[in-house]
Amino acid sequence: MYSPRTKYFVIGAVVIIAVGAALYFWMRPKTPILIQPPIVEVELVRHEVIGKSVQGRDIEAYTYGTGPKNIVFVGGIHGGYEWNSVMLAYQLVDYFDQNISTVPSNVTMTIIPVLNPDGVFRVTGKDGRFTLSDVSKDKTILASGRFNANDVDLNRNFDCNWQAKSTWQSKTVSAGTKVFSEPESQVFKKFVEKINPDAVIFWHSQANSLYASSCGSILPETKSIMNTYAKASGYPAADTFDSYAVTGDAGDWLAKIGIPAFEVELKTHESIEFSQNLAGVKSMLGYFDNR
Repeated sequence: MYSPRTKYFVIGAVVIIAVGAALYFWMRPKTPILIQPPIVEVELVRHEVIGKSVQGRDIEAYTYGTGPKNIVFVGGIHGGYEWNSVMLAYQLVDYFDQNISTVPSNVTMTIIPVLNPDGVFRVTGKDGRFTLSDVSKDKTILASGRFNANDVDLNRNFDCNWQAKSTWQSKTVSAGTKVFSEPESQVFKKFVEKINPDAVIFWHSQANSLYASSCGSILPETKSIMNTYAKASGYPAADTFDSYAVTGDAGDWLAKIGIPAFEVELKTHESIEFSQNLAGVKSMLGYFDNR
């Protein structure tokens, strides 16, 4: 049995150790706790519906990358009449879906495969994608597919030298009741105003050439990007389309608001010319990556 003195000694020692330990842990340098920021996944491939046609069909946009430079490619403004421009656009969508690494980190690229889906439906009977076997062989149906469901030529409905009646080849066509009277034109206008692209390229057929946009004058960078695409793709380039007078053109409206734009005219109404245009698209990615 311990003596009272021993007990007090033991109790005192325990108290001293406990107090010392408490002081140690209280006074020791604090090691900061590092909190890792949450990992944010950047969506490099995005698919969205940016609007609706007269008959309520989706107008879709496929966007690649997140860079500050924005490039937009547009197919099918003339719908089923230029169905090959739509098929080209979808083939390029498939390519970049599988090859997103080819889009530089400094660039965001958007492909709108078809701006006139009602015109495509008139010719193919399909919403969205279609095959070659879906395309009508009837020339009257093909020609009617150029227009939207209000029988308006969308590429005459924009705000540069607009007139209610315009020209396609030797024919007089409706350009709408006023600029941007058509839902498809409004969709494109709102999209452009939202992202303020650095350049817009349209795919058409069948003149086998590139044509610069202009609303009084050609923007210097329009010539620069057009010549870059021409060199990569092998298409000849021209400052103006002079086969007949064109009013209310979408590219010319872009020139009016200071956005460089040009048209790519495929060689025929049936050819896709994928390799040529892939080379042209990649030349645009490289051009704006280095700006």
